[in-house]
Amino acid sequence: MKKNILITLSLLAAGIFANAQTRITIKGSDTVLPLSQKEAETYMKKNSGASVTVVGGGSGVGISALIDGTTDIAMSSRKMKMDEKLKLQEAGRAVKEVIVAYDALAVVVNPSNGVSKLTREQIEGIFTGKIKNWKEVGGSDMQIIAYARETSSGTYEFFKESVLNRKNYASSCLNMPATGAIVQSVSQTKGAIGYIGVAYMDKSVKDIAVSYDKGKTYTMASVENAKNKTYPIVRPLFYYYPTAKEKSVKAFVDYVLSAEGQAVVEKVGYITLK
Repeated sequence: MKKNILITLSLLAAGIFANAQTRITIKGSDTVLPLSQKEAETYMKKNSGASVTVVGGGSGVGISALIDGTTDIAMSSRKMKMDEKLKLQEAGRAVKEVIVAYDALAVVVNPSNGVSKLTREQIEGIFTGKIKNWKEVGGSDMQIIAYARETSSGTYEFFKESVLNRKNYASSCLNMPATGAIVQSVSQTKGAIGYIGVAYMDKSVKDIAVSYDKGKTYTMASVENAKNKTYPIVRPLFYYYPTAKEKSVKAFVDYVLSAEGQAVVEKVGYITLK
């Protein structure tokens, strides 16, 4: 009898341990958030014992949580910075980097704005504060109100590097805590301009054709144009996780990278790996 009780307790403990292994926390990039939420939803439907919790907050927030050991996977819309890598080294945490999808970043304005195309140099001028009125870029006489993501955001960093040519944002730029807040602000402000991932595009804002060859050719942000490489503002989206937790997260990460997981990438509005 005693032996049977011990076996039962051992099996119960093993079951609890197995369930604990299937609990995954994902934190970070608001750009990657809708994708991870949908991937988690479809993964949990296929794996009834799995529990995947997804929380946004920005790439920097996710990587900080990875350093602190409070997340299993960090979502990021930028590569990890050197100081973050050093902090992970100091914490004794080796991490793995995985590209899970690609994202095209659209430049958007209020639908009432007559401007429909901008060069990279003009966008740089707007966000660095050199261009302050829409009439300077062929629009009506109206003050420009630029919306950016907050400094902890990977989208903020990527836009600064790729579009602003590493120049600083103007102090007049209004930093928003999430991509959805940029969509809402631009949709409600006549002179507004902002940038968002194409998965966040809706009819409440108007996307702008962008030129990276000083006005010779202009291209709209879309999944198709990102795939055929005619749209220039495209970036990889990352998962970072500790190698020590690879056993517990690998099944989920492998699912995201699988044909089924990549079909979810396409459905949500991102660019697949192939």
